[in-house]
Amino acid sequence: MAFRIFATTTASISELKKNPMGTVAAGEGSPVAILNRNEPAFYCVPAAAYEAMLDRLEDIELNAIADAREGQTVHKVSLDDL
Repeated sequence: MAFRIFATTTASISELKKNPMGTVAAGEGSPVAILNRNEPAFYCVPAAAYEAMLDRLEDIELNAIADAREGQTVHKVSLDDL
């Protein structure tokens, strides 16, 4: 059976066990697909890439909220009134 792998670098679970930090470094900042019997088991994602993904997801969610509110009436309020 064929599997889609969403990473340019792959490593086996055995390689990950032998040298975890070396496996992460092999991705050069990008995720590394960890394979178990030539099937992707999980992705090892460096902290900076994970944080960037979360930031992007938050931006997408905020854009969806803004798009949903686009047609609503605007009510002007001064800070003193609050």
